[in-house]
Amino acid sequence: MKPLIILNYKLYKEAVGTKALDIARKISKIKNDKYDIVVSPSLCSMKEIAEKTNVTVFSQHTDHVPLGAHTGRISPEELKRINVKGTILNHSERKIPLKYLARIIEQCVKNKLKTVVCASTLSEIKKVAELNPHYIAYEPKELIGGNISVTKANPDIIVKAVEMVHNINPRIKVLCGAGIHSKEDVGQALLLGTHGVLIGHSFVKAKDPKKFLQDMLL
Repeated sequence: MKPLIILNYKLYKEAVGTKALDIARKISKIKNDKYDIVVSPSLCSMKEIAEKTNVTVFSQHTDHVPLGAHTGRISPEELKRINVKGTILNHSERKIPLKYLARIIEQCVKNKLKTVVCASTLSEIKKVAELNPHYIAYEPKELIGGNISVTKANPDIIVKAVEMVHNINPRIKVLCGAGIHSKEDVGQALLLGTHGVLIGHSFVKAKDPKKFLQDMLL
């Protein structure tokens, strides 16, 4: 499997409305055969990007409900129907109680959606790993949105996270997030045993997101 790079648009003004599709179209033109690249746009932009580009789209959140009377919810079944391929779950900006997280993962697997579950501590990683998601993204909350990468701030804890997950379920891949903003950060994350990175503000707020991503690719 290729290393995974997830680009989380969040809800930044630089990546909503027509800008969301424009960024995805530019990303689709990047020549790359070393990484799997995923965009995670705002919920209002997912369907259009999935329809009008060849970029893989993940949702920023998903709920544990089937199709039906669930106002304001996001169903894995609908995500599958609009060609969304996976979802980020339990981000520090959208935490999910463990009992619901387990049900969401189960429903996503049933609908063949990839699950990327965020965790901010080793104890949370242990609990999440026992739910058997496809990926766990380790993101220390205090570093999210900053310019100091966890690969520099505390590389040893990444190694511990990878080892912990491997001991629980070696099929789960570990990603690294929080403060990732350079190709050196990506390279270090891979050297520490992760399977890729989750990138947010540094990508979205770059003057030229396409060039930023090209420079990130080793």
